[in-house]
Amino acid sequence: MTADLFETASRRSLLGGMAALGAIAAMPAGAALAAAAKPRRIDVHRHTFSPPYVAARRASRSLTPQLADGMDPARSLEDMDQGGVSLSIMSAPSAPKESFADPQAMRRFAREQNEWLARVRADHPTRFGFFAVTALPDVEGSLREIEYAFDTLKADGVGLVTNYGDKWLGDPAFAPVFDELNRRKAVIYTHPTSANCCTGLLNASGVDDANIEYGTDTTRALANVVFGGTAARCPDIRMIWSHAGGTMPFLVERFVKLAQTPKFAAKFPQGFLPDARKFYYDTAQTSNGLGAPMAALKKVVPMSHILFGTDYPWRTTAETVKGLKDNRIFSAGELKAIDVDNMLALLPQFKG
Repeated sequence: MTADLFETASRRSLLGGMAALGAIAAMPAGAALAAAAKPRRIDVHRHTFSPPYVAARRASRSLTPQLADGMDPARSLEDMDQGGVSLSIMSAPSAPKESFADPQAMRRFAREQNEWLARVRADHPTRFGFFAVTALPDVEGSLREIEYAFDTLKADGVGLVTNYGDKWLGDPAFAPVFDELNRRKAVIYTHPTSANCCTGLLNASGVDDANIEYGTDTTRALANVVFGGTAARCPDIRMIWSHAGGTMPFLVERFVKLAQTPKFAAKFPQGFLPDARKFYYDTAQTSNGLGAPMAALKKVVPMSHILFGTDYPWRTTAETVKGLKDNRIFSAGELKAIDVDNMLALLPQFKG
């Protein structure tokens, strides 16, 4: 998929919808539950794809049924209703990696995605919130888009991917963006993507990157944010890591020991765990099976920092709910906290 193809599809699809944005500017952040009943569940990990993005994927012959479903708010709402989700915080995909070197393409991509997300929320104000896309790795463009997303579109937070080319979250190059998000006390939702070093390593065996690399890249980014000093420098950001923190709960002993080495001991007098326990973690694609990811996560982080997430359209709400119940890791009270209470504490504007 090329930047020119995406730009053409984006321009064609957006011209008819811009009039709706005037009303969005006046909408208070978190208006999604102002008139709704108390939610049964809040989904923090739900993907929504704009028509231009889907059109570009179709043109490049990389469109999947899940991507097509993710473009349709009606399908998303149907899945939410079937699984007892009253509110979802939408997030958009990352830009094609070939666009990373083109700041203007990144800025166009971020703006198109954010205006689409804001429009879906405006159409369904009691059912959706959204995390805004930035223009990273373009720092200047990202700072402009953060201002527009928060001040004009009233975004509920920002969504970042774990790496942008050969730079991971926590890289010094991204410090101005994190400093601004810290100033705003922003919620930062993160989602994994493949790293340049490790894309397609097991394609010959039919094992795609999402099965192994995504969890690994979440751990890379989390470790970089902690050991690179961003978490300490930006204490007011609130970061959500997808998929139960990737492999972090299973590697936690190594990180605890690393923080005690001479290289890091002075920086981490309290060790690794205080930073890890400040973060939030969702249940997407880690709630089913034997319950091992949730059991490990529960040992590492406070119950108050585990959030309900589905990864729709790749997983349904119903199967996520069933998995959390069937693995018997959590009590009824803990499940209620995961379903609703923890998210309302993180984003209190959604309290009905």
